[in-house]
This record gives sequence, structure tokens and C-alpha cells, in this order.
Amino acid sequence: MSSQPTALFALDLTGTFAFGLNGALTAVRAARLDVVGVVVLGLITAMGGGFIRDVLIDSLPPATLLDWRYYTLATLGGLIAFALSRHLRRLERAIDVLDAVGLSTFAVIGASKALDAGLGVAPSILLGVITAVGGGTIRDTLVGRIPTVLRTGLYAIPALVGSALTVLTVETGVYGLPAALGAAAACFLIRVLGVRYGLNAPEPPETRGRKDSREAGA
Repeated sequence: MSSQPTALFALDLTGTFAFGLNGALTAVRAARLDVVGVVVLGLITAMGGGFIRDVLIDSLPPATLLDWRYYTLATLGGLIAFALSRHLRRLERAIDVLDAVGLSTFAVIGASKALDAGLGVAPSILLGVITAVGGGTIRDTLVGRIPTVLRTGLYAIPALVGSALTVLTVETGVYGLPAALGAAAACFLIRVLGVRYGLNAPEPPETRGRKDSREAGA
């Protein structure tokens, strides 16, 4: 069902579950939804980026529909989030780590699939990022929020690094499982450090000035 190396495929499935879980948890907190709404948004988070990628490279039907494990794990994550959302708040850090695994793996696989489809360097890097963040962006739009990737934390930047390293290793002829895992590890490390230390991408000076004024008045 998959031509990916076993280790990368296992990480891909782990990331799918984590994105389904985290996406559904976000939906629970952001909007009053029933079980169908929560699970659907979990599925969108887990599979949306890959759908966009596969449509753009004309790889149809999308890969996640050809293997039952993807949509099953995404659905399972959504159901767990719906049933145990209160209890899972104590495990936010662990869920963030799993989410970082998904971000990293999706970026690497997205970029490599784009290259396999014959796209150039820049489009392949872009599709790697879209694969990693596209589902969450659709989810946030549906619940009426500014997408997380545009407003907080290091999210797109780690995906960009992972995608770029993947493309670099392919273009230099050294791509393989170690290189793929290395690119995913770089993305993962940047994301986890961002979560751990509350790091954000640079903001406009005007935005920083308003934030400093609010903190000074607090």
C-alpha cells in the first residue's frame, strides 16, 4: 500500500493520528460542534494538506484515500479528542510533540512527492510546506480563526526548513531514508524548541510596539 521506507511510513501514520487528534481538539475549543463536526475537522487537519498537494500534482485519487490506515487513524484521533477533550489538556505538551512529528514527516513527504511529479526546486519546497500546514489552515478558516500558521509560533518556518533540506538532498543525489529522517529531525527540533520556549516568527515593528505597550500597562 505504500512505497515509503517503513520508518518514514510509520512516522507518517503517527503524524496523521496526531494531526487528527490536535485538529479535533482545536475544533472543540474554538467552536461548539457535535461529534460529526469535531471528527470532520480532525480529518481535514490530518488529510487536507495532502489532498491539496495531490490535486496540484494531478496524483488522483489522493494517496490518503488509497490506504484505509490514514483516514482510520485520523478519525480515531478525532473521536478521542471529542470524548476526552477535558482530560487531554493535561497532555498538551505530549500532543504538541506528536503534532511536530506530523509536521516534519508531512513536509518531507510532500516535498519528495512534488519532486517525483517533476516539479522544480521552489514549487517542491512550497508543496512540502502546504502538505504540512494546509489541513490546519483549512480547519482554522472553517471555525472562523486566523490560521495558526499565520499568527503564532514557529510552524511554517520548520516546515520550510524540512522541505528545503529534502529538496537539497534529492538534488544533490544523496536522498534516502537517513537524509529524509535528518530533514524531518531538523523540522521537528525547530518546532519543539519553538513550543518549549514560546518562540515566534518576526513580527512587524508596529505590532511589537503595541504588544510592549500592553505589557507595560499591565
